[in-house]
Amino acid sequence: MFKCNKAAKAVKIALLTSAAATAFASTSAFANEEEKKNVERIEVTGSAITRTDLEGALPVTTISKEDIVRTGVTSVPDLVAQIPQMQGFTTAGESVGGSGGGVQTASLRGLGGAYTLVLLNGRRMATSGSGATVDLNSIPLSAIERVEVLTDGASALYGSDAIAGVINFILKKDVDKTTVTARFDKPQETGGESSNFSISTGFGNLDDDGFNVMVSYSRDQQSQLRSVDRDFAKTGFLPFTFNDQQLVSISGSSNAIPGNAYVTYNTRDDDGALVYVKAAADAPKIDDMGNTIVDADGFSLDKNGNRINKTATYSVNPYRVANGDCHNQSAPSTSSKACVFDYTSTLEIAPESERDNLFLQGIMQLGESAELYGTVSWSDFTLTSRIAPYPTGGIALDYDSALVQDNVIPHLPDQIKADATGKISARWRALPGGNRTNEFHTETTHIVTGLRGEYEEINYDFAITKADAQRDNNRLTGYPIEKPFLDLLKSGKVNLFDSPENLSDDQIALVKDTMYSGLWESTDTSLLSLEGKASMAIAELDAGEMYIAAGFDYREVDYSRSNSAANDDEIILFESASPIYDLSRETYGIFVETVAPLTDELEITAALRYDSIGATTDSHRAAGNQVVNSDVDDTTYKVSAVYRPNEEWVIRASFGTGFKAPSMRQIAEPRVEFGVTSVAYDCPLSSSHPLRQYCHSDKLQYAVFREGYADLKPETSEQISAGFVYAPDSSFSFGMDYWQVDLEEQVARLTQDQIFNNPELYNDLFTTKLDKGTGDQVLAVIQAAVNIGQAKNSGLDWHLSKTTEFSFGELKTSWNGTYVIESESLRVGTDNIWDSSLGRVDSGSVTFRTIMNLTNTFSHGDFSHTARIKYRSSYDDVIVDDAVLASDWSKGGYTAQLVVPSYVLVDWLTSYHVMEGLDVSVGVKNLFDKKPPLTLNGDAGHQVGYDPRYADPYGRTFYLNASYTF
Repeated sequence: MFKCNKAAKAVKIALLTSAAATAFASTSAFANEEEKKNVERIEVTGSAITRTDLEGALPVTTISKEDIVRTGVTSVPDLVAQIPQMQGFTTAGESVGGSGGGVQTASLRGLGGAYTLVLLNGRRMATSGSGATVDLNSIPLSAIERVEVLTDGASALYGSDAIAGVINFILKKDVDKTTVTARFDKPQETGGESSNFSISTGFGNLDDDGFNVMVSYSRDQQSQLRSVDRDFAKTGFLPFTFNDQQLVSISGSSNAIPGNAYVTYNTRDDDGALVYVKAAADAPKIDDMGNTIVDADGFSLDKNGNRINKTATYSVNPYRVANGDCHNQSAPSTSSKACVFDYTSTLEIAPESERDNLFLQGIMQLGESAELYGTVSWSDFTLTSRIAPYPTGGIALDYDSALVQDNVIPHLPDQIKADATGKISARWRALPGGNRTNEFHTETTHIVTGLRGEYEEINYDFAITKADAQRDNNRLTGYPIEKPFLDLLKSGKVNLFDSPENLSDDQIALVKDTMYSGLWESTDTSLLSLEGKASMAIAELDAGEMYIAAGFDYREVDYSRSNSAANDDEIILFESASPIYDLSRETYGIFVETVAPLTDELEITAALRYDSIGATTDSHRAAGNQVVNSDVDDTTYKVSAVYRPNEEWVIRASFGTGFKAPSMRQIAEPRVEFGVTSVAYDCPLSSSHPLRQYCHSDKLQYAVFREGYADLKPETSEQISAGFVYAPDSSFSFGMDYWQVDLEEQVARLTQDQIFNNPELYNDLFTTKLDKGTGDQVLAVIQAAVNIGQAKNSGLDWHLSKTTEFSFGELKTSWNGTYVIESESLRVGTDNIWDSSLGRVDSGSVTFRTIMNLTNTFSHGDFSHTARIKYRSSYDDVIVDDAVLASDWSKGGYTAQLVVPSYVLVDWLTSYHVMEGLDVSVGVKNLFDKKPPLTLNGDAGHQVGYDPRYADPYGRTFYLNASYTF
């Protein structure tokens, strides 16, 4: 066994330089009882509200079990959202019509989930997709002992994907008691109830018995919260005041109920003469078959040699014309006689979910200096998301049918009827079929087995990890099967131009009977990892011992996506089959690290790492096991220093580089359909653009494609941090750190706004897509993965803690937060245009200038009371240019930009220690029932009027929690 000072230094080097944050635990596990107590005082970094007086060279924050209780959260995603440095993560609300897909993530510095490495007991987990992003829903909150957050770039310590930092969830260990916990949450208003139950137990004591087995099970349930249950979310027609004008922002869809009709007609000039299509000046006069296709006057000719009429589309909602106004769930279009449907009124604010977690851990001592350990974590998570009823898009109708002749033709102007070409389509909202309801079912397993210990003062840890995540997307209802659905509508048995309340129960049943129910697609992610590390003292310097650590890791990662037969057969209305992948690659890395005390006050840490990321292979390519790109590699390093001039001060700084390979889908994804744009757009193309003819006649949504790019370059970064901690005694601590992350060759997808607002710069990203409903080619855009160039991010983090003793109790105060100084990225295709979402909406998201938490806990006797204040700074809202007058919705085109005010929430918790082993607590989240501030940005999903990523939609919520240990 080694001496206490050696153990302390070994723990410190592991904490500062190990590739896994739990490495320091492996050294302390073999010390005697007195040595353990000494080591623990060194290894504990502190909580989110306190820091120890022995800070390291890197900013590591520890969130303890007690801190987790005080936050009032019920899940790991909610816990992560409480950390001020977390911005840009995916929330549950984004699964309601957005890109969430049932996944919730962690994102430090607003860089995105792919830049924050998430570990479970220091080991990598199976990701939610083909890259590095981990779904936090698979981590059991009830089994967590503490959470350690490294808010500094750490690629040289942890490998690729740790550019923004690391969050490590450390689960309970050496449990020999049974704890049962139950909780129930109830919002003051309707909807959104949740319940939680967990039990953990264990037997065996490492010191006395030489082994310990621990098992933990938890079940969480969250009920849905509907948009109509909250006034701020029940409609997409949003009244607001701007420059003393009363305006309305209309978020609606042309897929309305009652339906809109689109009639094609031949155009005439001011003199009443028919207008013909003029050919381009350089157009060929004769086609390949020798037929004249352009006459002597430059007009295009059809196959019969006749001039081609220039046509246009007349948009009309027959219900609006007949009744003088749109239906009460719709608003008038300002550019035509059509109506737009208030789809927001049919949504849910937050989806319902169920989560089961099981965690099993075993540790066995092998002699006096080694441990065999193993963990199994299993999670079963189901999230059910309901979005607006199915939008049909354009459905071609028979011009001479009774449906058209009775419901559309009578409401057309005479000139349109006279010049109609006989081509007509309709857009309808399948409200009778119910909401589109998706069940995202995710099952994950995480198995680790390893050996750690000490051999002749060499500390080692070797482990094998096998992790899998399978996600099924089941469509429960709301998706029409194309043939029976179209047959039903075209037959007129269900009048798509009639108001929904006029549909009989039998007609509603007919629509419901055409809806699909069953598995739609599945994704599988698997990880096989082998890793090892060792550390030892190598020299005795005047100021102490110099340590070195070295290690390796090897990973095989697979990501596959498969379809149901219904998906492959494309049976859903106008949908194409989802893409199929079977992607894989291998990676490995080696590292060496050293820490040296140069003086009694100054300690230097250095790390060097080499990573090799293998080429992506896709076995579903036409050529079989096809290698899509080339191997990439890089060497990264990190140098950090900590200076302790006395017992009160710690001054620290670090500089390092980072490396991140693109995800497999960013590299290998073929061009695939990706729904439609999140908002409606006017045609962005000039009148002379060859694709202008494929634009919609109205302001509508356009189809979106996505695709990968095999020649993507890896991203690289440079990180700097510098700060201090001042702790004159155990009752007070204040620290501040400056951080900076600069990225080169950052990989991202151009946003829809960027493409539509810069059509000349991104001309190559416009294409066409066949509208299966009408048979027409329609304009579409491609959101490809590209290297956007550079990104600059910097800011300040701070933490303050103060303990005040009174004769009648103890008050603990903590204040921590982040202030972002810079957050911008170079626009793709430019060398001098920088985009920034700092304090403003840009490309649909916001980077908040300031986020901070203030927590006060007063304890007296068996009671403790916690007040927690959470603050987000204000920001400039998105610019809208299509607002309408509140007094006359037919008058539109008003431009406005709101300022979204700062947002403050206050939570309260009172805990009572009833007797030995029994604790009861009652709490109120959002104590003052703060409503989400109004925003006109609707990029998080289908919800509008508020942003579910940044605000609490539940309102004042009461909860009761009881925990019994025996």
